[in-house]
Amino acid sequence: MSSSNSKSSDKHFVYREFGNGISPATERPTPELPPQQQNVRVQATRAGRKGKTVTVITGFQTKPEILADLVKQLKTQCGTGGTVKDNEIEIQGEHKQKILDILIKLGYKAKISGG
Repeated sequence: MSSSNSKSSDKHFVYREFGNGISPATERPTPELPPQQQNVRVQATRAGRKGKTVTVITGFQTKPEILADLVKQLKTQCGTGGTVKDNEIEIQGEHKQKILDILIKLGYKAKISGG
């Protein structure tokens, strides 16, 4: 009986030939560019968020640790919540101009995209 419980964590794998399925060869490296060379887009959107406006910043080419520091700074400056998802920053509310000003002061080549 205990042997069936130990296999419950592997029940989603039908067949796996080698290793644990995580290979450094299949991971895409994130090119790290200085802020001056990054073309960042700032856009406010409601799509898929139940009518709530979110400011999305895309186009980052940097490490996740740097994005985490940046999102923390933006959340503090805007006085609201936010997160990092798929190498994009999401800040709650519409803060396009404020975020654009902050990113330009930090040296990013930022533009507002969309309406």
